[in-house]
Amino acid sequence: MTFSYHRERIRNFSIIAHIDHGKSTLADRLLETTQTIAARDMQEQMLDAMDLERERGITIKAHPVTMHYLAKDGEIYQLNLIDTPGHVDFTYEVSRSLSACEGALLVVDAAQGVQAQSLANVYLALERNLEILPVINKVDLPAADVPEVKRQIEDFIGLDAKDAPCCSAKSGLGIADLLEKIISFCPPPKEPEDRLLRALVFDSHYDSYRGVMIYIRVFSGEIKAGQMIELMATHKTYEVQEVGVFRPKATATSVLRAGEVGYVVANIRNVKDVKIGDTLTDAKYPVVSPLPGFKEIQPVVFAGIYPVDATDFEALRDAIVKLQLNDSALYVEQESSTALGFGFRCGFLGLLHLEIVFERIIREFDVDVITTAPSVVYKVRLRDQRILDIDNPVYFPDPATIEQIDEPWVTARIMIPSEFLGAVMNLGMEKRGECKKTETLDARRLVLTYRFPLNEIIVDFNDKLKSITRGYGSFDYEFDKYEKGDIIKLEIRVNEEPVDAFSCLVHRTKAENKGRAICSKLVEVIPQQLFKVPIQAAIGGKIIARETIRALTKNVTAKCYGGDITRKRKLWEKQKKGKKKMKEIGKVSIPQSAFMAVLKAEDQS
Repeated sequence: MTFSYHRERIRNFSIIAHIDHGKSTLADRLLETTQTIAARDMQEQMLDAMDLERERGITIKAHPVTMHYLAKDGEIYQLNLIDTPGHVDFTYEVSRSLSACEGALLVVDAAQGVQAQSLANVYLALERNLEILPVINKVDLPAADVPEVKRQIEDFIGLDAKDAPCCSAKSGLGIADLLEKIISFCPPPKEPEDRLLRALVFDSHYDSYRGVMIYIRVFSGEIKAGQMIELMATHKTYEVQEVGVFRPKATATSVLRAGEVGYVVANIRNVKDVKIGDTLTDAKYPVVSPLPGFKEIQPVVFAGIYPVDATDFEALRDAIVKLQLNDSALYVEQESSTALGFGFRCGFLGLLHLEIVFERIIREFDVDVITTAPSVVYKVRLRDQRILDIDNPVYFPDPATIEQIDEPWVTARIMIPSEFLGAVMNLGMEKRGECKKTETLDARRLVLTYRFPLNEIIVDFNDKLKSITRGYGSFDYEFDKYEKGDIIKLEIRVNEEPVDAFSCLVHRTKAENKGRAICSKLVEVIPQQLFKVPIQAAIGGKIIARETIRALTKNVTAKCYGGDITRKRKLWEKQKKGKKKMKEIGKVSIPQSAFMAVLKAEDQS
């Protein structure tokens, strides 16, 4: 089946949904039905190329794919699908994908109904004036309630769901009808205003043999091998080596025209030359102004990443640079720590994002790394009216010079079954949350609108919510504003020496519980020494929690039998002096496992 280029017969669309509502499975069925992939090559989660994505059953990277479909009207259509992630931490990937599309399929699970991330992704699509087609998936499940889900989509999201296609991505039921609906519902690319080359760079990938592979959506003009192109943000020019489309593997073509989605290889070796959201144009006949870029999303969680072995620092730097190209939401700057040596301070969109980057560094680049406790950015106003952005406890100024500290707050939408309302309200109080309103979604489910300090929800809020709602709760959050908070620096000392990697910024009311949790965790993971090791949590000069690692003891009086007790006392005194001297000059070696254990230390409320 060959597609002869015709702009009116191109459809660019994304699939958006809450995590685990069947996006990747639906993409598999679309690939299968359009015969983009031969049946013998088919496997589950076809577009999820990373091992991590398959293991966890989630999409991390957006994946474009071009399909050709013979419709009932006898015409062959080019369908460009961009599969997007569903987790709240990967909103940036979703926003980039939507910028390259004219339409979006909103996939809703017929058994679970509308979830928090479904709403968030719909708002992203509406901001870009996309046509949104609700699709009800998993209709073959015994618990499926299609009329109720249609009512939720209409009442809560505001989309007309009367004619929403119903399908089962697992069995393939209704997929052919869905393809026809996409063609009739999703608009074709707009008529270009002129013939100058304008292409949006919506993603990129580093190939060790060919350099940077740029993912583009062409809005006007055309691009082919041998052409000189310019990246407008960096004003760098390159000669195009190859252009092509994803079917779903990269397949070279002769030209990419207006409306098409594909890739460009131009022998770009420096990863920093490609900016996601940039406009690619012809070097000889450039456009005057770039395409409107999409919203830059700021990192919300910061953590230090350090190599376990100091000699791996260069390897870690290369790994992070390559990851940053494939993941534009990752913010990186170099830093050093007295306990951990040289490393990097990285900004992430959330804790899952941190976890994924951490795992990718270990797996894809074979570098053993450790991370420090995640923190958020506080705005510290000093008495001389200077305002500092502090995300690292090491740079926390002297409390005597501080006039006020502002912490970031977020607005969260939490969707839960109504029977768990009491437990979720308790969790909200524990996390210093303010309940703004409670809405009834249907007979069984509620939507709670909360305001939370960001530092309370970045570590374990999602896990606790899933735990107390037996997996049925979901939440989504967006930044609200900075508000005054009573934030203090909790310092952890091991053998009287402060260890900056364990220190953290916490609210005063949580400091004691957090200090106790970290101290008791460190006692378990730091091995015994030949002398007693005190572990203390301190605020300024005040110790608020303490644990002691007992010394390894040797029975020096074992050789004494019979005789006077004074012989034993002399040996004990001699041992005590030796222990005292050892304590003065001894160094405590902290194993790498201790740093990970502190990350998982729970408040002992």
